[in-house]
Amino acid sequence: LKKQRLKIAKMIKKQELHRQIFHTLLGLTIIFLLIKDILSPLSLFLITLAGLITSFIQKNYKIPIITKILNIFGRDHENESFPGKGAFYFFLGVLLTVQLFPKDIALASIIILTLGDSLSHIVGAAIGQTNNPFKQNSNKFIEGPIFGATAGFVGALLFIPIHEAFLAATIAMTAELAELKFGDKILDDNILVPLVAGTTILLLRTFLPIIF
Repeated sequence: LKKQRLKIAKMIKKQELHRQIFHTLLGLTIIFLLIKDILSPLSLFLITLAGLITSFIQKNYKIPIITKILNIFGRDHENESFPGKGAFYFFLGVLLTVQLFPKDIALASIIILTLGDSLSHIVGAAIGQTNNPFKQNSNKFIEGPIFGATAGFVGALLFIPIHEAFLAATIAMTAELAELKFGDKILDDNILVPLVAGTTILLLRTFLPIIF
């Protein structure tokens, strides 16, 4: 029984690694397309809508190709309740970020999500030992967001100044660790992280000139 549990745990970790690699590649591709002005808010909306419709169909009528992809990159419980949940919320988070913030802030926020959130999950699962200070019963460990914030900070430097990149990545990954709620539901990281990062940068640009 113990060997069986270890085998299942290993499979889950491998599946999560595949998921986060896909998450990173998807994010970097979106960033490239946004920089080149190939991807517009309208196209992002249409992709998000198409994803939602596909998810609904997949839940009721299994689509062979989609099922195979979800078996590799999806989480088992999500594949049953909300197929493609991660990808849907990722595109929704990107869409909201692009619509709400100037282009440089949006790109910085999306790369913090792309690098920070992915690395947070991978490192947390691989070497995480220190309990979440916000929630002791959480499955998140503090090592993950620390590495995630570092990666997000480095990536954000491509688009914004160093002080904005540092604070945006740090505050966004802290918010991810805190698992903020919207009503009785935990707000999805794919929405939370870029919106917190973008808001942080926007507040810095608004109030720092006044203070200094």
